[in-house]
Amino acid sequence: MGQLIEDVRDSLQRLDGAAVLDILIIATIIFALLMALRGTRAMTLLRGAVAVVLLVFLLGRILELSVVNFLVRNSLPGLVLGLIVIFQPEIRRALERAGRTSMRRWLSSSEQYAAVEGIAEAVTELSHQRHGAIIVLERSTGLEDYIESGVRLDASLSAKLIEGIFYPNSPLHDKALIVRDERIVAASCTLPLATGAGAERLGMRHRAALGVSEETDAVAVVVSEQTGAVSIASEGRLIPVRDETRVRSALEALISKRNGLRPLPAQAS
Repeated sequence: MGQLIEDVRDSLQRLDGAAVLDILIIATIIFALLMALRGTRAMTLLRGAVAVVLLVFLLGRILELSVVNFLVRNSLPGLVLGLIVIFQPEIRRALERAGRTSMRRWLSSSEQYAAVEGIAEAVTELSHQRHGAIIVLERSTGLEDYIESGVRLDASLSAKLIEGIFYPNSPLHDKALIVRDERIVAASCTLPLATGAGAERLGMRHRAALGVSEETDAVAVVVSEQTGAVSIASEGRLIPVRDETRVRSALEALISKRNGLRPLPAQAS
């Protein structure tokens, strides 16, 4: 124990401007990683791994276990590599978010606002008829991987076309429709399913909407087939839009990053 205290004292005495900058950079990286893992199953795994490593480290230092201390010192590169492999999806998501630029969003904002009008009209009618639907608005992150999984349409966006696509038993009603600017790019697209805490209580449409909002910066609108309830997925959260007349303003607020609505409770698709 005395050796541990002595090591800490020596480290504090060697602190200078460069060391403080080093600490700040590492702390920022760790904070960004924790934010990327927030609300995912990986966070539970990370907590367990950190608890085990700290326990082994403290036991080795306090009891002066030379073999354990040797293993802890020399296994650090392997632990870092293991964390990169285990948390690869979350790290990729964090890097993708860091690499997004706002230029494309600024350039296409007028087209997106125009698309919101048709989407809001279609969603209102789909909600009244209780026709299940999921509509994804592409933003900065390209959705080409998901577009390729569906049927390309490249059609002008209109409320009637959206309503027709999601009419029950129509060939393209199952899965998602993707919108880019003012055009419907593809329909019947497969989206990733959310796997975070509470996702298993959601229906498939809501899990898919939540999943694509976790993987990208897209905004997804979901209409429940069972209840007709409308919800919007953005940045890994489901947002309730209980009054259909608020669909337009809610989408415009999300596109403008004025996101202040409450998370949606679990419901059926």
